[in-house]
Amino acid sequence: MSIALNNPLASLEQLEVTISRKDGVSEELEEDLRNLGSELIESAGILLKLPQVAMATAQVLFQRFFYMASLKEFGIVEIGMGALFLASKLEECFVRMTHLITVYDILIRRLKGESTKSPLDPFSQKAYRLKNMAIGAEMQILRKLGFIVHVQLPYNLMINYLRILGLEDHETVARRAWNYLNDGLRTNIYVTHEPHTIAVAAIWLACRDEQIKLPCQIGQEWWLLFDADYVNFKNAACHIRRLYYKKLDRKNLALYKEDM
Repeated sequence: MSIALNNPLASLEQLEVTISRKDGVSEELEEDLRNLGSELIESAGILLKLPQVAMATAQVLFQRFFYMASLKEFGIVEIGMGALFLASKLEECFVRMTHLITVYDILIRRLKGESTKSPLDPFSQKAYRLKNMAIGAEMQILRKLGFIVHVQLPYNLMINYLRILGLEDHETVARRAWNYLNDGLRTNIYVTHEPHTIAVAAIWLACRDEQIKLPCQIGQEWWLLFDADYVNFKNAACHIRRLYYKKLDRKNLALYKEDM
């Protein structure tokens, strides 16, 4: 992996053929599982009332991990729990393990269409299994990533860029751009693009939605102010937009490695 702005980015070789694809997992299935795993992390974080930065950090760690390991070796539930548990420590908003596994149990039951009226018994075999999965996953994440777990997020950059463009106080552009950054966490762009590129992509999408024209004169394009490459930020934007045209078959996607 190469280091750019303190964020490890996946190499071209890792992007062309991931470890999961070498194990026979199709590109579409891998994309769907990454999407669902990140979605579960976000949902769990919201229920646990964790700050946004902790959820985002966990989602990025989750995406990074599966460039170093196969979906046939590790399930999205165990790695999702491990990533969120680790991120809560990194961002100093520690979450109790009992709360984490209880919330994940609720989310899993919802996915399967099962009743969530009775909470998880913390002394049951199921609870012990989930706890061991989360602890083991945290160790695997640290090992596979070589303890490189720093995550630089593009939110502050995006706000600064909007300020420079005179759009900081616009009623909807900032909110739309922020939402695009959140949605991007369900894709691999935080592992394939640098933070400033992702910030520019979110602004471009938001301004396009609001039909706001930004300077595009040859040699004076607005994205050059932020050292962004046109092809790269458009690529990141397209990955985000693709989310809205894909329908996840949540009930039938494999949550555990045994289901693969």
